[in-house]
Amino acid sequence: MSNLATIRATVRIDLQDEDASNERWTDATLNRHIQRALLEYSQVSPLEQKSTLTTVLNSRDVDVSTLTPRVRIVAAEYPTGEYPPSYVPFSAWGETLTLDLAGAPSGTPDVAVYWHKVHAINGSVTFPASHDDIIATGAAAYAALEWASFSSNRLNVGGDDVWGRYMEFANVRLTAFKEQLRRLPAAKQARTARMYRPVDARFTSQATDPGPV
Repeated sequence: MSNLATIRATVRIDLQDEDASNERWTDATLNRHIQRALLEYSQVSPLEQKSTLTTVLNSRDVDVSTLTPRVRIVAAEYPTGEYPPSYVPFSAWGETLTLDLAGAPSGTPDVAVYWHKVHAINGSVTFPASHDDIIATGAAAYAALEWASFSSNRLNVGGDDVWGRYMEFANVRLTAFKEQLRRLPAAKQARTARMYRPVDARFTSQATDPGPV
């Protein structure tokens, strides 16, 4: 089963940094690059979540600050428990989701929020083991890119072209990573014609000028 340690070990193999007594990258540094690759992966293939929240009293607003780490909100179901599900238009600003309803709900009724979450890797792993290599490829690319930048103006025992070799490695791996992400299936969404896209913010002037009559 994949975890942070196994993916980090794969990254070290890709970077030829397997000598434990003379590691070029610390575990903490590689972990940071793995997290960066995981975040990019999550933008394309996020963890799908459904959370039941409540509206603010007698308001259309829903506090979504607990939905973390969040990539995006996909849909809002209100009222809940109906079949077929009743999806409603919504808009989001900061940590508030606003239901686009003609009238505000009374009380604090439940709202089912469908959202995309960043995958976890430290502890429980939420992405398929078959995608380990995608994360490792991205992390190795970013680690090599960092080293190339770091060593470009420094004396290197491996020769003056060490930074160039790392830069070439980074570019090849980064291209491969982007291509792997491109080939992933698009983030799944509820297959229903009743699904609504978020409502565009409607900032309109309250003053009107009808012109000459």
